[in-house]
Amino acid sequence: MVRLRLLVGLVVLCASLAACGRSGDSLLAKDTLTVGVRPDLPGLGHRKADGTFEGFDIDVARYVGERLGKKVRFVPVLANDRIPALTSGRADLVLATLSVTPERKTQIAFAGPYFLSYQDVLVRTGERGVKGVRDLKGRRFCGVEGADPVKRLQALNGMDKVTIVEARDYDECMTKIGNGAVDAITTNDVILAGLAKRAGGQRYRLVNAQISEQSTGIGIRQGDLDGCEALNKAVTRMYQDGTATRLVGKWFAGTGLGRATVQVPQFEGCM
Repeated sequence: MVRLRLLVGLVVLCASLAACGRSGDSLLAKDTLTVGVRPDLPGLGHRKADGTFEGFDIDVARYVGERLGKKVRFVPVLANDRIPALTSGRADLVLATLSVTPERKTQIAFAGPYFLSYQDVLVRTGERGVKGVRDLKGRRFCGVEGADPVKRLQALNGMDKVTIVEARDYDECMTKIGNGAVDAITTNDVILAGLAKRAGGQRYRLVNAQISEQSTGIGIRQGDLDGCEALNKAVTRMYQDGTATRLVGKWFAGTGLGRATVQVPQFEGCM
């Protein structure tokens, strides 16, 4: 009787998990993985004129796909599309600067994180007196409308008096810093590094302020424990064999993105 009750309990538990005992639901059951990636962030995920994709996230996706023995195909996802792409089945994975947050964990699961990044500040290279974020007290910052990085910047001691100049997107921010309308831009450091590298000529540099840490994970559908664990093994290997460091250098060399950002992230654990 006790054994029967235990068996019934396990059946009920499995019914509550999307992938429990159903290997066909796992990404591991597929020959080709459809990966949602950003098309609009140079250095991270960018769709070229010929329709192909390039960037750090693209290379990471190819690496983990190869480690899993899978082919990969890419579909574009903007910021608001990332979670719906998973829940609707349009993508099997999402590698698109998707930060791990408690709110997102109620909708999807995460493998990794595969990268640790920080909110940072981008300035013109000629700003020799700027060694840290507080050297920019009272200066003009470009912030994308409704973006949280500006709020985190203003919460720092002594930074509540900065002037915020709003823009529709980071391309507009780059125009403003280029023509002197603002003195700095603040957001995720890898986004800033990609923008700086695209500008070329070492015109801009990162301050390496490390205002707040962000863990970037691989978004997957809930319940795929086997897929999550396999992805974590691939990410671990990516750091062990030096691929992670090489890719950061490939996409962000010369931008000022600190070597300290290339560290093995603390995994969230598969649930």
